[in-house]
Amino acid sequence: MNQLDTFTKSQIEKEPPLVKPGWVVKVYQKIKEESGKGKKKSKKSSGERIQIFEGTVIAVKGGKGLSATFTVRKESYGVGVERVFPLYSPLIKKIELVKKTKVRRAKLYYLRKLTGKKLRAREVIGGLSGKNGNKIKKESADASAEAMADKGKKEVKEKAKNDEKKIIKEKEEK
Repeated sequence: MNQLDTFTKSQIEKEPPLVKPGWVVKVYQKIKEESGKGKKKSKKSSGERIQIFEGTVIAVKGGKGLSATFTVRKESYGVGVERVFPLYSPLIKKIELVKKTKVRRAKLYYLRKLTGKKLRAREVIGGLSGKNGNKIKKESADASAEAMADKGKKEVKEKAKNDEKKIIKEKEEK
């Protein structure tokens, strides 16, 4: 083993925090504050605070290595905000799971185009059913409505094509 591998193994925690795309998480990050010009910093205040960033995990990159990162996205005052956090950063105090959702992609970059209720994904609660051992609690009403609308559009298009074919056949027969 070379020196790089030994250093990497010494820096990696025994159990990395489990973060998956689609999950809603709260990331507690330590922020160092500096005093501005002309302000004297008292010795009692350390100048550090914990900042919470809550959002949906849209990507996990880097595998299990020391350089592994995850991207969290939230919408703040109508503007999408994304932050990339190193998984093994000493500045991250904890990662709290708010909600598990079921997604079918590893990278959820398509969420950048969506806003409001369309961002909702299926919520999952613990339980043993299905292939993944997850039970679906609820599905976004918008997603199911859109699926039904798409299905309706397809049926209308098929009927229109069939009607056109009938008209053409009738003209040929005459």
